[in-house]
Amino acid sequence: MRRFVRSSIGLATACLAALACTSAPAGPASASPTDAPYDVLVFSKTAGFRHDSIPIGIQTIRDLGAANNFTVTATEDAAAFTTANLNQYEVVVFLNTTGDVLNASQQTAFESYLAGGRGYVGVHAAADTEYGWSFYGNLVGGYFASHPAIQQANIRVEDRSHAATAHLPQTWTRTDEWYNYQTNPRSGAKVLATLDESSYSGGSMGADHPIAWCKTYGGGRSFYTGGGHTQASYAEPAFRTHLLGGIRYAAGRVQADCRAETGYTTLYNGSTAGWSQAGPGSFTNSDATLTSVGGMGLYWYSARQFTSYSLKLDWRMAGDDNSGVFIGFPPSTDPWSAVNNGYEIQIDATDAADRTTGAVYTFKSADLAARDAALNPPGTWNTYELLVEGERLQIFLNGAKINDFTNTDPARSLAGHIGLQNHGTGDDVSFRNVRIRELGGPPPTGGTGPVVGLAGKCLDVRSGATADGTQVQLYTCNGTAAQTWTRNGQTLRALGKCLDVSGAGTANGTKIQLWTCNGSGAQNWAPQANQTLVNPASAKCLDVSGNNSADSTPVHLWACGTGANQKWTLP
Repeated sequence: MRRFVRSSIGLATACLAALACTSAPAGPASASPTDAPYDVLVFSKTAGFRHDSIPIGIQTIRDLGAANNFTVTATEDAAAFTTANLNQYEVVVFLNTTGDVLNASQQTAFESYLAGGRGYVGVHAAADTEYGWSFYGNLVGGYFASHPAIQQANIRVEDRSHAATAHLPQTWTRTDEWYNYQTNPRSGAKVLATLDESSYSGGSMGADHPIAWCKTYGGGRSFYTGGGHTQASYAEPAFRTHLLGGIRYAAGRVQADCRAETGYTTLYNGSTAGWSQAGPGSFTNSDATLTSVGGMGLYWYSARQFTSYSLKLDWRMAGDDNSGVFIGFPPSTDPWSAVNNGYEIQIDATDAADRTTGAVYTFKSADLAARDAALNPPGTWNTYELLVEGERLQIFLNGAKINDFTNTDPARSLAGHIGLQNHGTGDDVSFRNVRIRELGGPPPTGGTGPVVGLAGKCLDVRSGATADGTQVQLYTCNGTAAQTWTRNGQTLRALGKCLDVSGAGTANGTKIQLWTCNGSGAQNWAPQANQTLVNPASAKCLDVSGNNSADSTPVHLWACGTGANQKWTLP
């Protein structure tokens, strides 16, 4: 919300200039001259099946580069994978590679390259590559398992804010060779699109079949698309823009929240059920996108209030516009009630520090350097996460933390309704994919020590091992590091890693393990008043298997009950 005239005319002009240069949201991949120039290495060595689409794929990436300010070097010589040579490039594209294509020293050089903050793009058979190299398997996100015949299928586009998918409809219908993967990448990556297995024959992953995703890994950025088997793919305008968006993300020329995301409930993705307009103006609702009209009003989720939660939503300004996301206000048909009783997280290209994008309006400025590094320009999509834990609010922009605010005003609270502001005529801001994950109460306050459970025994990392996937168990308390847990937000950490639900599972009996901390819902644990520890993503509890107090009894996920095998005392 604006309360005085901006003075940053120069910045406004720059933002409007950036808007004029932004790629069109649909149609063929178009020039992005606002990108600083960069260099891309396309690697297409094969030690297995060789795709006849490789030459046209290379030419497509060359064409995209010519139109979008990056140069392309293509090679099938693995000797290019030295530290000195790789450091010339912002992105390495594995284009339909197959089999074992790099030796040990070349793998080490590539790992070092990623650790420097560079980017990887995997296209189609990149998932059919380097099965014996675990770093690569984690980087690509999922290994190839099988595929049916080439055929048409429907793709459900989950994330319409990422540059690779923002131009796409909610259902994208196209023809390709559709891979099944050995594991589901969702627990470690942000899934951008999934296959609808009911729309074609031969899918084997069920209702959740990711086909494109992104992640950060090993210090760098990773984007993978399962499309690109056929020569015809590279002539499709939508696929070309999809590929371009992945390259730009990997190069750091566009920002995105690529943290793994599970356990969220949709509040808006086309349906306005539960929403009400307060005050003048409105929002149009088209293509699962809300766009502000007139004002000043507020489109608020009137169906219920929220306390501790993670709220995520995607937003886009047309130019130097103004809007905001309100939280923590009581029910009212007067939009000024939200202003006076809640908090606004501002969306505004140019205003004073405490009332521009990322600020808690008039209460606390964002970290402007962090905000500027994470912010996409007007005309493109951004993602907010508003993480409310009790009276603490953390604001993330495209996955980067930019603000940390604690309410100390007894007349206000972060608990309450949420709403989207339509600020006024000429302030055109759009929203997509509003979703929420409730955390089950205020977060732990911190502390380090044992987690004590059944028969006075401790939560223990088996054998004190640190490998991902190590079983967590019950064991006689002994004061070792394997039983020393630190409460950090809603995570429990030991030996530098997190207490984790294997595969983000929800079934009774799902393994509880130690795993690298990744911010996913599989690693959130909400302590309850009855001493249970609930994983909010599954709504199930940390449980001692079989109510057995013997040393080495594994813990697992189970429907919450009242038994002593689900009672825990935290540090």
